[in-house]
Amino acid sequence: MSYHGTTRNVVEYLKSTFSRLCFSEELVEREHVFIDRVDAGVKLAQLVRKCGVSERIDLVLAIPCGGVPVAYTLARELGKPFDMVIIRKILIPWNTEAGYGAVDPDGNYVLNEELRAYLGFSDEEVKSHVKATLEEIRRRERVFRGNRPYDHIRGKRVLLVDDGLASGYTMLVAVKFVKSKGAKGVYVASPTASLSSIKLLHNLVDRLIILNVRLGIFGFAVADAYMVWYDVSDEEVLSYIEKARHK
Repeated sequence: MSYHGTTRNVVEYLKSTFSRLCFSEELVEREHVFIDRVDAGVKLAQLVRKCGVSERIDLVLAIPCGGVPVAYTLARELGKPFDMVIIRKILIPWNTEAGYGAVDPDGNYVLNEELRAYLGFSDEEVKSHVKATLEEIRRRERVFRGNRPYDHIRGKRVLLVDDGLASGYTMLVAVKFVKSKGAKGVYVASPTASLSSIKLLHNLVDRLIILNVRLGIFGFAVADAYMVWYDVSDEEVLSYIEKARHK
C-alpha cells in the first residue's frame, strides 16, 4: 500500500503495516502539536495508558538530555520509577544537531552506514568520533548517574523514552543496550517520530508508542513538533534527578 496522498491514506498505511505501533491518528503529519517537552510527556502518558502498556511497565528510562523532561513527566503521570540510560549520538562535526550513529555506555555503537558513506568518513575518522562520543557518555554517567551500574534493568520491563526519533539510531542503540543488560521486555515511547525511525525499530521492540508520526519525506526535525524548543542543559537534567529522588 502506498502511504503517499491524504492523511487518511497515511493512517491506513501505518495501521496495516506496523502491528506493534500505537499512534495518534489525529496527530499524523502535523507540526507544533506540543507546547514543550513537559506537555508532550503528559500527552504521551495518556497514549501509553490508551495502548494498554502502562500496567506492563516496571521502569521508565530517559535518554538524556532532551528525553529527560518527557520521561520524568511520563513516569510521574504513570506512577513508575524513573532513571536514565546514557546513549549518545555520534555527532557530525560541522552539524552538532545531526548524527550518523550512536554509542552506548559499554562502547558499543551502530552506524548509519548509508549516511556515513555519503559523508565520506574514513575508519580512522569514525574511530575518533566514537572515542569523543564515549568520553561524553562517561562524563554524563559520572554527573547524572554517579557511575551506577545498570544491574537494575535485569528482569525488568522497561519503557525507553526520548523527545523525538529522527533517524532512530540513538534509540536503536538504547534498545540493544537494555536487552544486553537482561531487560525482560522493551517498549519505546516518543512524542514524535519519522517513518524511517519506525521502520528501523518496529520489529525490535514489544510496542512502539508514538503520538506524532511524520513521514519526513523532505527532511525531519524533532523540533518541528514543539512550540517551545531548546537544548536541555545539565542543570535541568540534574533538577529532574533531584525531583525523582524526592517523589
